[in-house]
Amino acid sequence: MKNSKALIFLSVVMLVNSISYGTIIPLLYPFAERFGVGPLQLSWLITSFSLAQFLATPIIGRLSDRYGRKPLLLISLLGSSLSLVLFAMSENITMLFLSRILDGVTGGNYSVAQAVIADSTQEGKERTKAYGILGASFGVGFLLGPAIGGFMSKISLSAPFWFAAGLALLGVLLGLAFLTETNTNQGKASREPLFNFKAMIKTLSAPVIGTVLLVSFLATIAQNSWVIGFQSFTVDELKLDTTTIGLIFSLIGLTSIIVQGVGIRVLLDKVSNKKLILQVSLLLCTIVMGLLGLTHSLIPFLIVIVFYSIVSAPLLAVTSSLLSEGTRAEDQGGIMGINQSYSSLGQIIGPLLAGVIAERSINAVFLLSGLMIGLALLASQKLGEKAAKPVNL
Repeated sequence: MKNSKALIFLSVVMLVNSISYGTIIPLLYPFAERFGVGPLQLSWLITSFSLAQFLATPIIGRLSDRYGRKPLLLISLLGSSLSLVLFAMSENITMLFLSRILDGVTGGNYSVAQAVIADSTQEGKERTKAYGILGASFGVGFLLGPAIGGFMSKISLSAPFWFAAGLALLGVLLGLAFLTETNTNQGKASREPLFNFKAMIKTLSAPVIGTVLLVSFLATIAQNSWVIGFQSFTVDELKLDTTTIGLIFSLIGLTSIIVQGVGIRVLLDKVSNKKLILQVSLLLCTIVMGLLGLTHSLIPFLIVIVFYSIVSAPLLAVTSSLLSEGTRAEDQGGIMGINQSYSSLGQIIGPLLAGVIAERSINAVFLLSGLMIGLALLASQKLGEKAAKPVNL
């Protein structure tokens, strides 16, 4: 790897970021319930974040191509910290929405981090493994964060949000001290509009890139649908407290660490066909989501959730690698921003669909997720074994 320090720093930042994220996610529903928020309103709250992110992330990606990764990454982390402070101080539903919108506007740090990986690695296994390490770092945080949030919620429901805000601010300080700029193509970046609908549509018709974006979009709808189902199922049907919910999320994080930190590296050493890895993962995810829709008690639910964490782990690393390999070096931030924008669109559609369905049947939400992943599997049939000529944004 050309810049191993960048990967080390990104791993630390993603760890801090994911501890922050993992701390608050299990508590969104219980916290929002204080203001009379139900499953449908929770889906709107999540959607407000995603809509803001949909509009802002491509702009952040383009700006990082033009002006560097470091300043945009740090601004994003600072925005996340401020949004969490606002959430912790919320006294009504309006403040909750404003907090999530602010976090969405400045929440493009993962796409910038992906671009840093593309700047610092060679194409192929090295890059895919680096994305796996980044995912594992997120998994470590997702192991620690929910447990921390669950226990801190015993102090008060707002305490975990203050803690998460402090962690995001710590990420800013670490970045100022240790992150070096990795973008050496700032003068070559496209001068197209920062938010370019034309480029977004163009990428969908590009070989490989368009298919990967569609697969990622459908998988994101599925992921964000089942999260709504998870929150409603654990609180309303299983009657679990915030500590137990946090520990379940930690179990998911532990599984993610093992698979993304070790499993993906071993898998890539034995199987070089990324299309095959992607399709097997999608097939197993479809089956698992179908099973999740049939569970009605805690133990079967936990078993299926853990298995889903295992089989879904390769998705992010493989799709990120395919996107990076199919894009010019000077457009890495742009394509990762476009991908995140499509993902944000999926984060809008998924919770809205799930919120409506959860009002009638919580288990049906998991079946919806299985359907979306099945469609992603069908879309992936268009992928070739090798990346096409890099697309020009």
